[in-house]
Amino acid sequence: MEETLKITKNHHKHLNNPFPSTPRSLPLVQGTLSFNPQTVPSHQILSIGKEFQSTWLSKNGGSLSISHQSEPTRAIWSTNPGQAFVSAALAETEVEESRGSFVIRDRDVHFVCNHQIIDEIKVINRSDYKLYSESHDFPSGYDEKDQKTESKGTQFPVLLITGRIFGVNTRKKKIQSLGMYSDFVENEPSISAKYWVFFDQKSSNQIGFHVKIGKSNPQFHPTRRRIGWPRYFSKRRAIITAASTDEEDVLVNGDGHKGFNRVCLTYTSEANERFYGFGEQFSHMDFKGKRVPILVQEQGIGRGDQPITFAANLVSYRSAGDWSTTYAPSPFYITSKMKSLYLEGYNYSVFDLTRHDRVQIQMHGDSIEGRILYGNSPLEFIEGFTDAIGRPPELPEWIISGAVVGMQGGTDFVRDVWDKLQAYDVPVSAFWLQDWVGQRKTVIGSQLWWNWEVDTTRYFGWQQLIREFSARHIKVMTYCNPCLAQVLIRYPPNSTVIMFSENLISENLIFLKTEGFVLDVDMPMFVGSNVYKALSEVIGSRLRFSCFNLLWQVDEKPNSRRNLFEEAKELDILIKDKKGKPYMVPNTAFDVGMLDLTHPRTASWFKQILQEMVDDGVRGWMADFGEGLPVDALLYSGEDPIAAHNRYPELWAKINRDFVEEWKSNRVGKEREDPEEALVFFMRAGFRNSPKWGMLFWEGDQMVSWQANDGIKSAVVGLLSSGLSGYAFNHSDIGGYCAVKLPFLKYERSEELLLRWMELSAFTTVFRTHEGNKPSCNSQFYSNHKTFSHFARFAKVYKAWKFYRIQLVKEASQKGIPVCRHLFLHYPHDEYVHNLSYEQFLVGEEILVAPVLDKGKKNVKVYFPLGETCSWKHIWTGNLYTKQGSEAWVEAPVGYPAIFVKAGSLVGETFLKYLREYDVL
Repeated sequence: MEETLKITKNHHKHLNNPFPSTPRSLPLVQGTLSFNPQTVPSHQILSIGKEFQSTWLSKNGGSLSISHQSEPTRAIWSTNPGQAFVSAALAETEVEESRGSFVIRDRDVHFVCNHQIIDEIKVINRSDYKLYSESHDFPSGYDEKDQKTESKGTQFPVLLITGRIFGVNTRKKKIQSLGMYSDFVENEPSISAKYWVFFDQKSSNQIGFHVKIGKSNPQFHPTRRRIGWPRYFSKRRAIITAASTDEEDVLVNGDGHKGFNRVCLTYTSEANERFYGFGEQFSHMDFKGKRVPILVQEQGIGRGDQPITFAANLVSYRSAGDWSTTYAPSPFYITSKMKSLYLEGYNYSVFDLTRHDRVQIQMHGDSIEGRILYGNSPLEFIEGFTDAIGRPPELPEWIISGAVVGMQGGTDFVRDVWDKLQAYDVPVSAFWLQDWVGQRKTVIGSQLWWNWEVDTTRYFGWQQLIREFSARHIKVMTYCNPCLAQVLIRYPPNSTVIMFSENLISENLIFLKTEGFVLDVDMPMFVGSNVYKALSEVIGSRLRFSCFNLLWQVDEKPNSRRNLFEEAKELDILIKDKKGKPYMVPNTAFDVGMLDLTHPRTASWFKQILQEMVDDGVRGWMADFGEGLPVDALLYSGEDPIAAHNRYPELWAKINRDFVEEWKSNRVGKEREDPEEALVFFMRAGFRNSPKWGMLFWEGDQMVSWQANDGIKSAVVGLLSSGLSGYAFNHSDIGGYCAVKLPFLKYERSEELLLRWMELSAFTTVFRTHEGNKPSCNSQFYSNHKTFSHFARFAKVYKAWKFYRIQLVKEASQKGIPVCRHLFLHYPHDEYVHNLSYEQFLVGEEILVAPVLDKGKKNVKVYFPLGETCSWKHIWTGNLYTKQGSEAWVEAPVGYPAIFVKAGSLVGETFLKYLREYDVL
């Protein structure tokens, strides 16, 4: 509801609380379950489709369970006896936004319906669905459900549960008993609403669910209540309580709040149940005991690691992020009890796993829709999940054949490095040149010109360079994103240009106008101390300092041929602000226009840009960003920008993927099937269905550190959690990305960190370097003989298992199973495995990797899981580890990470053979 939403922008707050509080959120909602004994029997088993069934039991207050008919006594989903499983609320929402980071808070709660009554549980067959829907007051759109179910794969009969939810007010009354007065607690109904819960079979291993809440029916005017701490609901009766005496109570007009904007679905969990997945997560593998928000955004700088988190939050509002912030979340999980569920749609949701005996999904909106999966192993769940959402295509063989060399510097420098790579005999697949568009100087250093055409000064002879590499079977890859920077701004000769935001102090505007300055109030703004110094010299102290944090300098790209920002603006395909103007989105050091991917003209226009790039001979690119759609943007589609925010990275992936497929289909003869000419793109932002559209992912911008939440360790966690969530092909920047160089704080990539990250990345899908945001501060693969030699060695290690990688890539495209795997996928019943995070992982099921992730460490503890019949063979020494469920300390000096293969396996022996051929072993 529009009146319950507040959006706060903090882009230009430059002195902040370095320890921001945890956002307030709706606590877990609890209430009672009751049923009408005249219409709901005490025990009932009903079929759902052809292969599922529901069981209703009235004992202990009533409970519902869903099972597969092949295992009718094993519930794949069930409710807590006597506890409401459907509830709803109306709450005020505040969204805080700051440069790609978002915080969603629950503010005042107007009312909660936390008690549930079941009026009817029945099945509906195809023949009587329409008649039933017309006569039972279904919510809007449900009378058309029977026409849509076939296209969604629904099989009848469908289970329908109907009833009402309600809340109660608690007030004290004085009653007289035996001549004495005492307090008596009386519960009064306040708000109620109808609900509908559908369960319908979607496939042989998936059952859909859909919870819909009707309009509220106020019987009393409830009191607005702020979220109370520490108690919000009565534990026994789940009745909302007032917060504190210093809060003002405000009456809410019931007629003005007909709907709900929170819906909760609650069901059982076991105390020792582990929850894995939720997309690409960087700090944890198991989420039991946590509240997991599902919102696409910047992962943050530090994410809890100190001291960088303190510094990042201090200078830029909440920019550090926290354990939950991620570019690519997914509302999907698999548990250690072999249960799995995912949500459909794009609304913001929270999975509350804080209670030992239950899960509660809190959805922003008035409905919840999703699917419950049936399976007996994590691999079955991943295969079933990706069968529904989609899987990536096979990667072109060229990108998984050798190193992807990420570097910058222009034509001459690239050729110079290439000569040295040849001297060190490095197997190279591609050069990824992100600065192909040229670089600009900003207040944070050197950044790219976001105008997607080659900079012919920096990369002179661009097409010739590409042809030279192509002749050696090496590809050139580039960079783009869905945002555009202004590249050319013209002003009258000899004029002084100052750019302001619209909330400028009025007397300063008057002063500047009278002094003859040219003003442009619609242009980007950013802090710049050099701007303050220059202006002070020009106009002295008469301009107030409070304006200087809203200033920016004119920048101009000298050799641009096209101004893509102006083209997009003319075509009206940029997202708009509330005034209908192009929304200038604050980036790091400049503001940009963002493409409206819902506009029908956007895709074809951007594909032209990609076509020009590919016509030059480029065969791959990073499709960066996609996580920062402002939540108050106006879109061509008219859709809610908060929901569109989670959908945006999928739309961004789809445009790129559609281009790849169209380009391939337009080629003829041998060219069409030539694997050497296949295109590929990789991206960081995503949501649930991104594996369908994205071809390859990378993990974004880790710190150049050894730390757990945003360093090398987090790269392993992100790799494995995303693999559990359908992201079959993922990798990280070798060495990390984000460096910091300040007098009081330094994060610089050390040589040791770079070498260990090379060892780790040699066992991921793609082996790709990145110079980082501050190349001169970081150790690089080309820094010296040692780094070159190590890079060559592990590029050959990577090449040595190419034969197996090709098999795994094919399997991933067919089943969705990731290349890099948490041991849980193959050893789900081993309790030790449940506790593993970044310590070790599998490549396929044949190679066991235990990377060194700590500074100065030269050995690692390795666990050999239960349930494996083969011994594990250490590739460097040939030592065998035969005891299942055992730990061992293994020597792992630099250059010799702890890697094992299954003894006697064809994959293991072939890998060792190639290592010997390449003089690694």
